Amino acid sequence: MLGGCATPVPTTSPVSSSGLVRDGRFALKSESFGREPQAVQGGYAWRDTGPSLTLDLTNPLGSVLARVQVEPRVAVLTRANGEVTRAPGPDALLETVLGQPMPVQGLRQWLRTMREPLPGMQGVERDEQGRIAAFEQDGWRVQLSRFDDVGPRLLVMRRQEADRVISLRLVVDGP
Repeated sequence: MLGGCATPVPTTSPVSSSGLVRDGRFALKSESFGREPQAVQGGYAWRDTGPSLTLDLTNPLGSVLARVQVEPRVAVLTRANGEVTRAPGPDALLETVLGQPMPVQGLRQWLRTMREPLPGMQGVERDEQGRIAAFEQDGWRVQLSRFDDVGPRLLVMRRQEADRVISLRLVVDGP
């Protein structure tokens, strides 16, 4: 992906009556047997209004690499060079673009404090306050910690497949 010169505009409120705003950093690593590990890191700006989601991915210097826009029946990735890719959903879109599954749909729930397990969650562990702090869902082992009033400020996700291991770490810096 090519870097652009625009940067996301931060907002001040992490939660509105219908959505969630989070900004932070990510690190993605994929290790396959017999190959050099692949890694990418940068920043993100997450704007989830319920029906729609906008996710800006930035390089470590803050330039937007790509924007993912999710509507009820379509997900669109627009790269900084203007190239556009479409798919029926966000997980399929990022797997097509990155060649690796990413749990975007799951993250829409995982970024919020959860007290009750979602359908399909297994191996649920709770912290001292009764919040869900670890679980498995859709092939991902997820650990949540450093909670604020909205949700976890650290998410560590790991997926082991037959020929590779994918690790994704999200740190919420704000708001």
